[in-house]
Order: sequence, then C-alpha cells, then structure tokens
Amino acid sequence: MNSIRLTQYSQGAGSGCTFDPDVLDSILAKAGSDAGHKRLIVGNLGHEGAAVYDLGDGRGMMASTDFFMPNVDDPFDFGRIAATNAISDIYAMGGKPVMALGILGWPLDKLSTKVAGDVIAGAQAVCRELGVALAGGHSIDAPEPLFGLTVNGLVDLETLKLNCDAKPGDLLFLTKPLGVGLLTTAEKNGLLAAGHHGLARETMLAPNTIGIELAKVKGVNAMAGVTGSGLAGHLADMCRASGVMARIDFRRLPRLIEAETYRRQGAVPESALRNHELLGQALPLMDEAHWQWLCDPQTSGGLLFSVDPAWEDDVERIGREHGLTLEPFGVIKRAQGKELIEVVG
Repeated sequence: MNSIRLTQYSQGAGSGCTFDPDVLDSILAKAGSDAGHKRLIVGNLGHEGAAVYDLGDGRGMMASTDFFMPNVDDPFDFGRIAATNAISDIYAMGGKPVMALGILGWPLDKLSTKVAGDVIAGAQAVCRELGVALAGGHSIDAPEPLFGLTVNGLVDLETLKLNCDAKPGDLLFLTKPLGVGLLTTAEKNGLLAAGHHGLARETMLAPNTIGIELAKVKGVNAMAGVTGSGLAGHLADMCRASGVMARIDFRRLPRLIEAETYRRQGAVPESALRNHELLGQALPLMDEAHWQWLCDPQTSGGLLFSVDPAWEDDVERIGREHGLTLEPFGVIKRAQGKELIEVVG
C-alpha cells in the first residue's frame, strides 16, 4: 500500500489554489492583449479556457495550460486527475486535444523521483486513453509538488464554442455533479468515510469528451468548463460576457449528495469563501448551504453550457450516448441590474 500522502506537502489543493480572477486581470492588464494579431481568435481576454489561432483552412489551433498542487494522496491518481483537468479546457470549447507537454515542480529534498515518476505515469495513462501525445515537458526543483499539462488541440471554427454567446431563454446544463471540493477537503481533514473515498476521484477522472459532440449542436450557444471558481463563478463569467443573467433551481442542480454531510461538518474549502466574496452583488443573499455548494471549487469539473430549448432533445440524446442523464437546472434571462445569478429552491 502506498504510504505517501501527497496532500501533506501542498498548501493548496487542485484548482482551488488558482489566482482570483481579479488578481489575474490585474496582472494581465500590464501585459496587454494580443487581440491585434490578425489570426488570434481567442486570446487572454474573456476568461476562456484556451487560446485559439486561425490556421486559415477553417480550423483553429488551440492552446491551454493548467497545473496545480495535489488534491489527492495517491501519486498516480494525482497525475491522472491533473491530466484530465488540463485536457478538459480543449473539450470545453469543442476542440479535439492532440498533443501535450508536462509541467512538473518537485521538492527533491522531500519526495523521491520515483513518486514523481508515478505522477507522470498517471498522466501518460490518461493521454494514451484519450489519444493525446504526451511529447515531453519541463521540470524544476520546487518547494511543493505541482503538476499539469500544456495542451494543444484542433477545432473546426464553425463549431467553436465560447462563454460569451448565452441568450435569453437558453436552458442551462452541467455534465458533472458538484461537490468535489467539499469531498477532497473532507479527505484532507481526515473526515471522509471509507465508502466515500472514490467519489471525488471518479468524478474528476471522467473526461469531458462530450464537449466535441455538444459543440456540433447548433443550439448550444455558450459553453465553459467549471473549475476553481465554482459553478457560480463560471456562470457569472458567462452571464457577464453575454450581457444576460441566470436563474438557477437549486433543487435540480447536479450534486454529489454525499458531500452534504461533510459540508455540515465544516469541510468547506477556503477558496469557496473567497469565490463567494468575489462575486459580491452578482450573487444574491442566500443561506449558507446554497452559496457553499455554488461556490465549491471544482477540479476537473463538468461542462456548463446554455442551449436553445428547441435543441434540448439533441442534448439529452448526446448525454445518453455518453452515459449521462442531462437535465436543465436553470435558464438564461435578460439582464436586470448588477445581479447575475438568481437562485430559487
């Protein structure tokens, strides 16, 4: 049995340790934008998951990167989760991932290179399964373990999906249940019951390949991956970029209901509170349970997308083909004031 507990070596965990969007925006403000490049379709504006470069033949080349510190203890699983999470940025915009490079930071004075090799092996297993060439990468000696990938993909520009095209009347769907942050925090705090140890892991390891098929549906107007900002943060980004607001029925929200026990025990990630504070007036006043679920940071979370109701049957069919039951949990509405998300139920 592996005696290494990787989470003991990291101050953060998974996508919850990423910069706040406001902090990132302040950094990028000094760098400026490459929007003036004639073939750059998507750059560093708009909080999209990947950049897109027009190849001039109807296709776009996609590039994304994501890495973080361990949110699970097993090195092989950490590598698998980090790879699945990074590759998801390509699927979230309708693209097909084709090649990746690894990013490894490793505390050589604390953890052996063999453990690092297990992390890489986990990533390689996922890349092989998804048909992605893991072609090398870069590593440094670091005070804490971190791992991730840069990923390149290809997309037909006519099916490229962004987070800025949601329209009033669109139905909202989510391809994975929420609760990963609550469960991984419970595990790190030693609260997780034996029967719940695989729940978060299996959710994080489910690849978002469905994004390729969803992008081909004409009525799917906007799509984005749900990660460290939680559902509320990414939905607010979508609404802000599209000039709309959203109405959520909390009762219909996909959730790992087992995580509720740990939420009540206080296993709420610090980044959930941070996510809640950052939303400010975009999120209405609500009880603790509602905002803690909505702001729970997701590592390798699902795809959030809005779809014209006329195309709902197509979306549900694609879901069934991927072994998913997709049901709407909300609707896009016309913008009203500063509030971006309304919650009922």
